Amino acid sequence: MKIFCTGASGYIGGSVAAHLAAAGHQVTGLVRSAEKADAVRTFGIEPVMGTLDDAAVLARAAQAADVVVNAASADHRGAVTALLDALAGSGKAFIHTSGSSIVGWRSRGERSDDIFDEDTPIAPSPARVARVELNHFILGAHDKGCRPVIICPSLIYGIGHGAGRDSVQVPLLIRLAKKRGNAAHAGPGENIWSNVHIDDLVPLYALAIDKAPAGSFYFVENGENSMREACFAINRMLGFAGPPSAMTMQDAASEWSEGTTEDTMASNSRVRAKRARRELNWQPKARGLIEEIEQGCYRE
Repeated sequence: MKIFCTGASGYIGGSVAAHLAAAGHQVTGLVRSAEKADAVRTFGIEPVMGTLDDAAVLARAAQAADVVVNAASADHRGAVTALLDALAGSGKAFIHTSGSSIVGWRSRGERSDDIFDEDTPIAPSPARVARVELNHFILGAHDKGCRPVIICPSLIYGIGHGAGRDSVQVPLLIRLAKKRGNAAHAGPGENIWSNVHIDDLVPLYALAIDKAPAGSFYFVENGENSMREACFAINRMLGFAGPPSAMTMQDAASEWSEGTTEDTMASNSRVRAKRARRELNWQPKARGLIEEIEQGCYRE
C-alpha cells in the first residue's frame, strides 16, 4: 500500500513509518527540514516537505495514498480537517494518534483509583477538552465516506524504531536524575500512568490499518506504574543510593513547565486496552516498564 504518515521524523510517527516501510509498503512522510528529510530516507521513507499548517500539501499527500497515519500532533485541528476533507468519499483509512492524558486530572502527584476503558465516559480536564472534542470530530468522519480510527497510547517507553529515538516521560525523569544525582518526582509521586512499550505499540497501527472498523477508538497499555516506582527503578539503574526525592509542584514546573508537570508528570492516566485485545487480537509481548528501565535500553 501507499501510506502517508505525519510525524515521520518523530518518536511515534517515525517508528510506525519505519515499521510499515520495512514491511514493504510505500511510505511517504511529512518533514519540516532537509535534515529531517535525510533522516527519514535512511528508513526507506520518502519525505514530503511541509508542516501541519500546509493544508494543500497535506491534501495532495493524502489523496495520493491508500492510508493516512496522523502521528505528528494529537491537537492540530487544522491538519486533521485538511486530511479528512481530502479523504472524504474515498473509503480510505485515517489512523489518528491521540493520548491517554485525556482521562487525567491535575492530581499533584496523588494517586487516583479511576480506571477507564473505551466504554467509560470521560469528563476531560480543561487542558484536554479540545483534544476530546477533536477525537469526537474525527470519529464522526465515517459519515463522510472514509475510515477514521483513533489510537490512544498511554505512557510510551523504549527506543524508537525510526528517526525519533526518545519518548517523553521516562527520558525526562532520567535526565533530571542525572542532573540532580537522584531521581525526583512531582509531589508524592503516587500518581499512576498506564504504559506501553514502543515495540508493542507499533504493530497495533498495522493491525488497525488492516482491520479496525470505521469509528474505532483504542486505548493502548500493557501495565501501569506510579511515577515513584519509575523513579526508584531509575535510581537503581543509575546506581544512586536511597529513595527518589519529592519535588514541590513549583520546583517540578521549573524543570518541566507547568503544563507538562500538571497534565503529565503529576497526573493519573489509568486505562485498559480492552478493545484492541478483543477486536484486533493485539498481543503485547515486550518487557514491562520497570524491567526496561533497570535492565534494558535505558542502561548506561
